Amino acid sequence: MFRNFKMVSRVIFGQGCFRQLGDILQALRTLNGSFMVFMVDDVFNSSELVPKIPFDDGDLMLWVNVDKEPTTEYVDTLTDKVRSFSPNPPAGIIGIGGGSTMDLAKAVSLMVTNKGSSANYQGWDIVKNPGIYHAGIPTLSGTGAEVSRTTVLCGPDKKLGINSDHTVFDQIVLDPELILDAPAQQRFYTGMDCYIHCIESLSGTFLNAFSKSYGEKALQLCREVFIKDGPKRGLESEENLMMASYCGGMSIAYSQVGICHALSYGLSFVLGIHHGVGNCIAFNVLDEYYPEGVDEFRKMMDINQIQLPKNVAAEVETESLERMINVSLVLEPLWENALGKKWKAMMTRAKIKELYQRM
Repeated sequence: MFRNFKMVSRVIFGQGCFRQLGDILQALRTLNGSFMVFMVDDVFNSSELVPKIPFDDGDLMLWVNVDKEPTTEYVDTLTDKVRSFSPNPPAGIIGIGGGSTMDLAKAVSLMVTNKGSSANYQGWDIVKNPGIYHAGIPTLSGTGAEVSRTTVLCGPDKKLGINSDHTVFDQIVLDPELILDAPAQQRFYTGMDCYIHCIESLSGTFLNAFSKSYGEKALQLCREVFIKDGPKRGLESEENLMMASYCGGMSIAYSQVGICHALSYGLSFVLGIHHGVGNCIAFNVLDEYYPEGVDEFRKMMDINQIQLPKNVAAEVETESLERMINVSLVLEPLWENALGKKWKAMMTRAKIKELYQRM
């Protein structure tokens, strides 16, 4: 059977296109007659972005904090705030921020229409009811959250996405001006999420012409941004990075990521390391599996003057290390993409432990 996957319905791209968001939402307001929920990364509170947000009287503004990885508990809290704001559901939820903020917006849009805790929906195709209209506006590029069918959350006992066709955004607004002032280190780590997506997708057993086409383009753009341009910033470079994120996300939509992401989930869940940083820490020890990609990644770090955290898991207590291994092993599609159907014979608990202890 071939996958019949959902794609983002509407995409607007270009410098300054964020200014059209009000017009985009107006049609929905007229049709629905209800309020909008704006979920915005709280780093932008009191920033120049605020007056540009098309917030109307009667709308709900939720300043979300993503200093830590998004959790199912946080999603449930935000969902309760939306439900208690009005007896009627909102016309839409608009996520403005990096991958974590957009994941929160996707998750809340689902939970408004589905009962129970978001932790109950971690997995593949568990969500039954479509969510309400939701739009994503990235202010960082690299995660591919703007196009993915998942919202990655740390739950009570695992880090795992709500993977569903209902998760996909109805609208995305890709404005390079919004990512122009992102802090350099954060930009690099988030951009490397895209680069690693490509390396894992293009070398995986799930590879096909669809994912290969997007993955190769995203990889080319990552090289232009992080090797050719290096620390140099400008709107052309940000346009390339934004499109790399889009294409990288599309590449894994019809294939999958691999070993690095599986290990990174364990780092995030147990040690609280942010996803982009965790990917870089994990990828740096995977010479055995992605030798050319790891070499190029290290070149990118040198060019962009990035010092990677070291010894983050070398002295982790046995119980925590076992939890990290458990979290990574839940992600079976990732391991199968990387190593094939017989991956369990190759990637033993002892091997995963060894990899973590090298980080």
